[in-house]
Amino acid sequence: MLRYFGWAYGVTLLGLILAFWLGWTYSGTLSGALGFLMIGAILAVLEISLSFDNAIVNANKLEKMSPVWRRRFLTWGIVIAVFGMRILFPLLVVVVAAQINPLEAIRLAATEPARYAEIINGAHLSIAAFGGAFLMMVSLSWFIDAEKEVDWIQGIEAMMRKFGAVRGVEIAIVLLLVLVFSMVLPPAESGTFLFAAIFGIVTFLAVEILGHVLDSSDTADQVAKGGLGAFLYLEVLDASFSFDGVIGAFALTQNLFLIAIGLGIGAMYVRSMTIMLVERKTLAEFRYLEHGAFWSILILSVIMFAQTLVHVPEVITGLLGAGFIGLSLMSSLRHNRLHSSGQ
Repeated sequence: MLRYFGWAYGVTLLGLILAFWLGWTYSGTLSGALGFLMIGAILAVLEISLSFDNAIVNANKLEKMSPVWRRRFLTWGIVIAVFGMRILFPLLVVVVAAQINPLEAIRLAATEPARYAEIINGAHLSIAAFGGAFLMMVSLSWFIDAEKEVDWIQGIEAMMRKFGAVRGVEIAIVLLLVLVFSMVLPPAESGTFLFAAIFGIVTFLAVEILGHVLDSSDTADQVAKGGLGAFLYLEVLDASFSFDGVIGAFALTQNLFLIAIGLGIGAMYVRSMTIMLVERKTLAEFRYLEHGAFWSILILSVIMFAQTLVHVPEVITGLLGAGFIGLSLMSSLRHNRLHSSGQ
């Protein structure tokens, strides 16, 4: 385990030290420093629980990537994930929502965290709509596939697989759900929700098209790009997974730097789990584990839509995701046991 999680353990130690130092700097007291330390640890656990399904999907995609692009994702990709989504994304939201320059956004984060958190929460509707639509497209595109051979929840998955012969049915399902939510929301919010959700669908389709173009070319110049489409897909997917964690983090603390530390620690564990799943070929060993991950993604997308109407505690999101993955793991173990005894 040290081979896979060594870097994560090191980043955890460094991150918790930084969280303690940050708390001491802000409060000047031991209790304040310990409070920051505890919140940093909780944020890391929150990120891990919300992103375990992300690691499974990443591993599935990485198994099909060239070794060069796999290394690039596990190095540069994690840098983009940690610094891009956990630091730059919240700053960008504030820059756009408050119409201020990036330096002013950093100043707000450092000196007026309450105002900063208020602006972030004000953008929650658009973020939930975009992330929910994108993740729902990801999960439905996997389930509604005529070439999918293995079903876990037999009745439902077999029915969805049959619809794979109907072109664009997953888009129609997501659009229908988006229309339903836009009609339920107050008129002042429905337009924003509709625009952000459709943008999420378009982003998914654009990434899929771009990935196909970049990764299917046979020319010498394009072969060198093999894996770029998958790389872009995984980065956008990670961004969508991160929306819930970034927004939920503000329920625990309004300090951007503490959020970046806690979520950054969690992201390193997701990276380590991804590497372990790829190298040990865990997805091939556990027949239904990937199914559990995509069910978890589908549930998360529905929750993100639901959060535009009511608050859903992050602990519920994490427990539901972990529950589906745990059940799929148990089903895989039972299948392996029956299969081995049958031989």
